[in-house]
Amino acid sequence: MTSQVRGIQLARLLGQWHALPGRRRSPDYAALAAAVRGLLADGRLPLGVRLPAERELAEALRISRTTVTAAYRELRETGHLASRRGAGSWTMLPGTHRVASTGLWTPLDDRDMIDLGVAALAAPAQLLPAARAAAEDLPRYLSGAGYHPTGIIELREAVARSYTERGLPTSPEQIMVTSGTQHALDLVLRLALSPGGGVLVESPTYPNALAALAARRARITTHGLAADGAGWDADLLLGSIRQTRPKLAYLIPEFQNPTGHLMAAELRERLVGAAHAAGTDLVVDESFVDLPLDGTELPPPTATFDRHSRVISIGGMSKPYWGGLRIGWVRASAPQVQRLAAARVGVDMASPVLDQLVAVHLLADAPAIVAARQAQLTAQRDALIGALAERLPDWRVAVPRGGVTLWTELDGPISSALARAAEEVGVRLAPGPRFGLDGTLERFLRLPFTLPAADLVEAVGRLAAVRYDLDRAGRPQWREPSVIA
Repeated sequence: MTSQVRGIQLARLLGQWHALPGRRRSPDYAALAAAVRGLLADGRLPLGVRLPAERELAEALRISRTTVTAAYRELRETGHLASRRGAGSWTMLPGTHRVASTGLWTPLDDRDMIDLGVAALAAPAQLLPAARAAAEDLPRYLSGAGYHPTGIIELREAVARSYTERGLPTSPEQIMVTSGTQHALDLVLRLALSPGGGVLVESPTYPNALAALAARRARITTHGLAADGAGWDADLLLGSIRQTRPKLAYLIPEFQNPTGHLMAAELRERLVGAAHAAGTDLVVDESFVDLPLDGTELPPPTATFDRHSRVISIGGMSKPYWGGLRIGWVRASAPQVQRLAAARVGVDMASPVLDQLVAVHLLADAPAIVAARQAQLTAQRDALIGALAERLPDWRVAVPRGGVTLWTELDGPISSALARAAEEVGVRLAPGPRFGLDGTLERFLRLPFTLPAADLVEAVGRLAAVRYDLDRAGRPQWREPSVIA
């Protein structure tokens, strides 16, 4: 059955859809059509969803039906909407679009785009030597079938050793290798969450985690993070767990995505205790644990305080090494790993052996690779912060002590409008609402510092010009069409 979005829901997602650049004022219907295309482009409005009837949307937006009719007509002409008389209109995308590395739909001709929607680094120089060494190791696996549902032993040993070195004794039997961190999360949700189960997440949080939870039809409650300071309000977070007693809580305690916050050790310990008392399992995403900056010391892993197998840790190679190396893992109790492996057989059997061997060699060279990454990210972060201070001084930024992103508080609720306008000047953004539920977080924008410093400075310059145009545009006054009798 095709899902449908109601008029009031679409109006909430659209937000201040009229706030577009003033260099060339668009008619109201064109601005509305552009806003719907923007929702499709950043993934907040799925494909194949039936849009509300013209009258219903007009009432929700408090505009004339004529404007909605014209907007729908433009969307059909651009290939973003398919309609059938008596059946409604469904979202789609034209053939000139493709799936980008972010999972979002983008135009095919975007080679000159500065992509700030992706928070990931290019491959390190050590990747090619690691791949060559892995190819030399491969023959000893070729006599077998090649299926290793929990991962090859060399990689599981290497990952277990990394946890032990962080102060969390871990055996290879507690590790399952996956095809990336997102795959790890999906498998954990398949095992631990029934459809309709309750889940607590941070707000803002990682968009693809929200997508995975939506696929499980989870009932999501949120704990709001502060834009600056410690991020988590301990009493509110623990109170939410005690009151809602969710089946799962998904948290990112190390350099939280997108805010960059680092959870204190005391809160980690209290969090595990509250989760045990409430019967809640904690899914701890450690994607950024290898990327502290400025000499920041990391607290003990959250699972250090776990005595009842309530904490399932997930991580991977994407952020410190390379996103194209689809290697992730789950750390849990040995029985949980075996249950995950059994659930996995119905999904993808096992991760590629060659990729796992590459990961083994990269982890062996981890100190050098990670140190270079940290130096690179520190320089790029500082360049981005400096450019923002110079060109957009009214935007507020809390300097993260690690990770790869700035969570920027804008000078108005303009995040989606800014993202649409920035696309026209060659900058792709992930607007704040992508990191929350129901169109909130319009005052915020995630800016990764994973691109070269020169690209980041250039992007900020373009954003500053677009921001000026938004000011010039002002808020339009809606006018009903005159009736001439």
